[in-house]
Amino acid sequence: MAKADINFEKELWDAANELRGAVSENNYKNYILPLVFIKHLSERYTMVQEELTDQVNDPGSEYYTTDPEEKESLLTDPDEFRARNTLVIPFEATWDYLKNSAGLDHIKIIVDDAFEAIQNLLNEFRPGQLENLLPRIMVRSELSARQVGGLIDLLSHPKFSEKENPESDILGRIYEYYIGKFAMAEGSGAGQFFTPGSIVRLLVEMLEPYSGRIFDPACGSGGMFVQSMKFVQEHGGRKGDVSIYGQERTAQTLRLCLMNLMLRDLSFEVQLGNSLLDDKFPDLRADFVIANPPFNVSLWHPEDLPERDPRLFGPRDEFTTDGNANYMWMQTFWSHLSDTGTAGVVMANGAMTTNNRGEKNVRMHMVEHDMIDCIVRLPDKLFLTTGIPACLFFLSRNRDGKDGKQRKRLGEILFIDASKMGDMVTRRQRAFSDADIQKIADTYHAWRKEPSKNQQPPTTAKGPTMWQPPTTNHQPYEDVAGFCKAATLEEVRAQDYKLTPGIYVGAEEEEDDGIAFEEKMEGLKATLREQFAEGVELMDRIKENLERI
Repeated sequence: MAKADINFEKELWDAANELRGAVSENNYKNYILPLVFIKHLSERYTMVQEELTDQVNDPGSEYYTTDPEEKESLLTDPDEFRARNTLVIPFEATWDYLKNSAGLDHIKIIVDDAFEAIQNLLNEFRPGQLENLLPRIMVRSELSARQVGGLIDLLSHPKFSEKENPESDILGRIYEYYIGKFAMAEGSGAGQFFTPGSIVRLLVEMLEPYSGRIFDPACGSGGMFVQSMKFVQEHGGRKGDVSIYGQERTAQTLRLCLMNLMLRDLSFEVQLGNSLLDDKFPDLRADFVIANPPFNVSLWHPEDLPERDPRLFGPRDEFTTDGNANYMWMQTFWSHLSDTGTAGVVMANGAMTTNNRGEKNVRMHMVEHDMIDCIVRLPDKLFLTTGIPACLFFLSRNRDGKDGKQRKRLGEILFIDASKMGDMVTRRQRAFSDADIQKIADTYHAWRKEPSKNQQPPTTAKGPTMWQPPTTNHQPYEDVAGFCKAATLEEVRAQDYKLTPGIYVGAEEEEDDGIAFEEKMEGLKATLREQFAEGVELMDRIKENLERI
């Protein structure tokens, strides 16, 4: 979440709690987030209108005119607003109108009318992409007029205004906050739309998506995209440097994603559909795939795939299993990578060791064909939505160093064991600190640029590999017992292609305190003799006390 000097979390959650009794917790988002969204559209419209008004009145502007009709035409021209990534909002759908109507008994009708008016504009703005984003939901809800008006009043506070706080991404922060809180309230069902922020940040920091095409075939509410955009901007890039593509199978979750992306004024193409069986982007080759697909999906019907589905590494019956879709996701991710693309994805830990034929065949194929770049084992309790232990898989088509930025890494895989990292931020959830994320990402980046000090570079028939020198200042990579290990393909084969980092990184080295073993042992013996003597003395006292009874 963006760091800003505006703190509003408690007030926002108190507002959500006002819905108790009328709406179940897991449905709060369906009522609050559309209001946040139309407030954003309304504020954007007002700001662009003011900008255009200044230009038509400025003699130095190309828009300058003294003709009242020309002014009116410019200030109501939908194309002028669309060129600035916003819409001309009718008065009855503006936030000012809703705010002034918040105390009326028929406010629910007014809000639904505003939803419908803006939905009609969205249908014209992006035909086929934004349908049913703002359905009429207030009138048929159990919410009272007072509750709806109260939400509008709260969101109308000046500190929630993007216009008043242009540097703080206010409405985006509100949206993120509610998404996270709703995930906590929804429990296991929230996995469809929410990935905890520290995991998303870790993926993005490791992948470094500075520019290019980003694809998430299980995009949920769009958190991967938003964090990628933040990364780009924090490193001096522009929103236009990145193109966003996504697919989501649940219509309600897709609505959350579309609103989330439009709140950030991002350009995108996101489709509704089941990525496993109905890939909407068969020709897309992305520079980065970032995803947290649903874990261990069974009965997903691989028999419905074409026998020669281009994503499959081999015959359908040998490279899929109806009992688990994890490795169909892997094949889907790989199929969408460009010639130098890299994927960072969340997976259930079972994917690292499963011996199911349809899954192990894929894992062996990926190892033998140098597709796997890095595996990171995650600690427990990172996810609110599942108790299933998880890990990160990084797949790359750029392991031969052909992009000139990274070294040749064929024949080795980096294993990182982060299972002991992170801090408990609530009784139920752990999160990575900034330092944790930096340590893991720096380790991966250093390894991509330099070989381990602890092993010889892999050789080929043509001789030693030429290493690409680092282009940024960083600590050289080195294996660290208990944390990271650059393992060779031979080592992975010897472990029957198991990819659990603990197998390779070994035990953490204990710090040497400089005291010789013999000296430590004598000290332990002396302590033990003292404790034995105290125990004998205690037994004698107990016997004496028993005899007196």
